[in-house]
Amino acid sequence: MLKLYNFLTRQVEEFKPFDKLRANGRFSYEVGLYTCGPTVYDYVHIGNWRTFVFEDILKRVLKFNDYKVKHVMNVTDIDDKIIKRANAEKVEFREITNRYEKAFFEDLEKLNILKADKYPRATDYFTSMIRIIEVLLKKGTAYKGDDGIYFAVDKFKDYGKLSGLEKRQLKKGARVNDDLYDKENWSDFALWKFPSTRSARSGQALKEPSWEAPFGRGRPGWHIECSAMSMAELGETFDPFGKLRVNGEHGRTIDIHTGGVDLLFPHHENEIAQSEGATGKKFVNYWMEGEHLLVDGEKMSKSLNNFYRLDDVEKKGFEPLALRYLFLTAHYRSKLNFTWKSLEAAANALNNLREEISNWEDPGKSGWIGCAGFENNFKEAIGDDLNMPRALAVMWDLVKSDLPTKPKHQSIFIMDRVLGLGLDQIKPAKLPEGAKQMIEEREELRREGKFGESDRLRKELLEMGVAVEDTPQGSKWKVLKINPKIKK
Repeated sequence: MLKLYNFLTRQVEEFKPFDKLRANGRFSYEVGLYTCGPTVYDYVHIGNWRTFVFEDILKRVLKFNDYKVKHVMNVTDIDDKIIKRANAEKVEFREITNRYEKAFFEDLEKLNILKADKYPRATDYFTSMIRIIEVLLKKGTAYKGDDGIYFAVDKFKDYGKLSGLEKRQLKKGARVNDDLYDKENWSDFALWKFPSTRSARSGQALKEPSWEAPFGRGRPGWHIECSAMSMAELGETFDPFGKLRVNGEHGRTIDIHTGGVDLLFPHHENEIAQSEGATGKKFVNYWMEGEHLLVDGEKMSKSLNNFYRLDDVEKKGFEPLALRYLFLTAHYRSKLNFTWKSLEAAANALNNLREEISNWEDPGKSGWIGCAGFENNFKEAIGDDLNMPRALAVMWDLVKSDLPTKPKHQSIFIMDRVLGLGLDQIKPAKLPEGAKQMIEEREELRREGKFGESDRLRKELLEMGVAVEDTPQGSKWKVLKINPKIKK
């Protein structure tokens, strides 16, 4: 059983996908998963990467439980921040978005994050956005102001159900044009923004990009972008006449929508309002949010200028998978305080894990045995709202067990389908030249009772990077890889 915490209901629930499909005469389930992706105005920091790794774990767990997953991660390539950055650098906005989108996908691969099925860009979905806005205007849930089209929050009775806001806090008639604002200032929000300068309205020397729409030239607000893209790819859209149509096999309600907890309000709250306000139907069944990564006890963010990029991690001598391991040590709904010492501990743990596995017997391609008890415990852990700290503990219990290494190796491969640590890429350890003869000579010395000489050989082997342990079953050896930071 897979149980997930739903921020909408504020409780852990058994996961039940929306779509039941018939495939090859049997029923199967397909999951529609939407992820709020990067806003490509700057490099993604490691706090963002913590969220993306959590979402990757979720996807891997769904696949581990034999669900077919259609994963859509958007790329926000037009918003206030992008325009501000483009104006500051005096370049066209696409020069900004192309630069940082390229960097994002390069880092995505370094962290071994599975690719989404589709990466829609906001600027490719203007038609979908415009149709949603037209429906909202027709229903009276949106209205035209002097600087844009706004969603009338008081017209949507369920506003606040995700973030816990109460409508009595609403200042009737107040409007906010910015994409980001706090709970204390919530009010009607922008769906479509008219050009903010006189020259832009005349179509000359545009300081911000704008596009034609039936209700006036402008550009979308941030929140309508995600509604349009997620509905177009996983849910429902509107035809030119304002009628709903189901898209593909999913249709109707999206199974899971994810993001960082900082997107809970206003972004995700507003997505629900405008989507359900337009369709009259439930937008998403499960809302999942990843907690903050802290640095020195404070939220890591670009606004506080206390953030690190993946590039900073690599410059310190750590490989990206060490950072991924660190993220796995905390539950996704718990805050994680980042320090260089904690990253070094994670790197050492990953190094030790690789060291152990490199000395194991090859798992082989046939005669699969595995360690069923450990595999079941691992599945229970990941099925308990993605409890990765517990899953890691199960994995280490397996590693330290006295079971034969071949079935352990097989089970580790099974677990790494979720962990994503690249453990199937570990090459078998090779003894240094002359070490095999020294090990055999040492065994002979022990049989002859010459323990002083055998201890001398043990020390020499250790200096060569080979650790020898004497057990009741005989001597065991393993090749050590002394490299605590695991630098590539």
